[in-house]
Amino acid sequence: MSDVRGTVVATSISTEKGTRKRPQESIGLVVGSGVEGDAHAGAWHRQVSLLPDESVDRMRGRGFELSAGDFAENILTRGIALYELPVGTLLEVGDAVLAVTQIGKTCHNDCEIRRTVGMCVMPTDGIFAVVVRPGTVRPGDAVSVIQI
Repeated sequence: MSDVRGTVVATSISTEKGTRKRPQESIGLVVGSGVEGDAHAGAWHRQVSLLPDESVDRMRGRGFELSAGDFAENILTRGIALYELPVGTLLEVGDAVLAVTQIGKTCHNDCEIRRTVGMCVMPTDGIFAVVVRPGTVRPGDAVSVIQI
């Protein structure tokens, strides 16, 4: 058990890939699929996307008005440098458990946020995971590293 802890700031989904996600009161995480109702759900290694709100703060510091879901993240967190966690790390998020499968990603130039803002923090600071234990995640839930 690790003492690395953070908090869920927001939960978001989108029905189309390459677009901003819309904040939700909660999201359901399903083993083998990911986020219920999300365009990125499916049997692959990037079922759930997470981004630290501190990374979004860097962009806000450049004068951009940004909200939860603007970088197409499912879960916006605060308190953990997610991109420093190795692949394979287990995170307890709300009552669900996620296994980190990828750190960062290749940015595609046609994504909405890159077109609007000119740059994106998701390729460097975002992480992706698969659902190991199903559950519901809500803003205010704890995020804990349970195994590295």
